[in-house]
Amino acid sequence: MATTADFKNGLYIVFNGDFYTIVEFQHVKPGKGGAFVRTKLKNLRTGRVIENTFTAGVKIDLANIERRPHQYLYNDESGYYFMHTETFEQVSIPKELIEEPLLLKEGTQVYIAFDADTETPLTCEFPPYVELEVVYTEPGLKGDTASATAMKPAKLETGLEIKVPLFINTGDIIKVDTRDISYMERVKK
Repeated sequence: MATTADFKNGLYIVFNGDFYTIVEFQHVKPGKGGAFVRTKLKNLRTGRVIENTFTAGVKIDLANIERRPHQYLYNDESGYYFMHTETFEQVSIPKELIEEPLLLKEGTQVYIAFDADTETPLTCEFPPYVELEVVYTEPGLKGDTASATAMKPAKLETGLEIKVPLFINTGDIIKVDTRDISYMERVKK
């Protein structure tokens, strides 16, 4: 058992019979009345983010969740296959547990959160960015600006399509932000 004083970003809790992680929290002490804690909680099974307010000092059940480093291997119709980077054990997880499967390419390092009591995989957590090659985009024309407002569509090696600046060409390797699936920067060769 823990209390709202133990809240921190990334803490795993059991709330309404399901597993959640704290995305954001704020302790509030109004001039009148008791203190409370506003939170944004992300459901580990569905990925849905909800807002909830806890009375300060209320007891919360901590979830027994383990994050383990894995490397993406391949996928087929039965699931996505990952290898634990320390024990080399392989695990298959269903597509529904991966927020954006098109960010995965062979060798991508991820963390998989497991319910430590039942050894059930709950979610696949991506690194802040992944590097992917542009396999097709319209060529940039001479005189095109490098401003952030001028964007064009590009198809990446995994099949993902995102908007990139006009100066990006086919064959370039770019960093993609995994939080909002957007272009970050071009990788120097």
